[in-house]
Amino acid sequence: MRPQKSVAAAILVAAFSSGVGATDRAPEQIVAERCCKCHGPEGRSSNPDFPKLAGQNADYLTRQLANFKTGVRTSDPMQQEVAHLTGGEMRALALYLSAKEIGPEPVAARGEAAIGMALYFSGDPENGVTACITCHGPEGRGAMYLPRLAGQHAKYLVAQLHAFRDQSRVAPDMVMHTVIENVSDAGIVAVAQFLSGMK
Repeated sequence: MRPQKSVAAAILVAAFSSGVGATDRAPEQIVAERCCKCHGPEGRSSNPDFPKLAGQNADYLTRQLANFKTGVRTSDPMQQEVAHLTGGEMRALALYLSAKEIGPEPVAARGEAAIGMALYFSGDPENGVTACITCHGPEGRGAMYLPRLAGQHAKYLVAQLHAFRDQSRVAPDMVMHTVIENVSDAGIVAVAQFLSGMK
């Protein structure tokens, strides 16, 4: 295990094993001070460059915050924002945001979304593409460390799928890299359009 991953794992364990300490800030305060400019006061970003965090799985959010803090996942702005968060604050923030409501986006291209739906539910066996439903579920809500995708901004999903495909974003178990490596640019856009319109 790489040192950064070891540190990330230690932070994650600390976040789960400790409650909010006496000196930890409330999640509402952290959102107001650090999160709302990009992700909105309720975690429902209106800018498609930034992900919606509302309704996201708390375990997934906790892990991603730890990954940004340790550099396992890279983003200069995010690393600056989480640098001084404690494990308890990250966990409390994840639980707070996961409880917020998220809604679907209007589907801009229904033809593309229909193609994306087929990819999501059936994959593309001829090209070795596994159906997304296998991990993210029939409603696109994931589970635990698997992210909710339903209702997310299509533009953000496209960017992340490209990042997995070119491995500028790395998944610990490499599953996403295997799934996405044979999906075309058009397929990525189509499945993102479909997912953004899911409730």
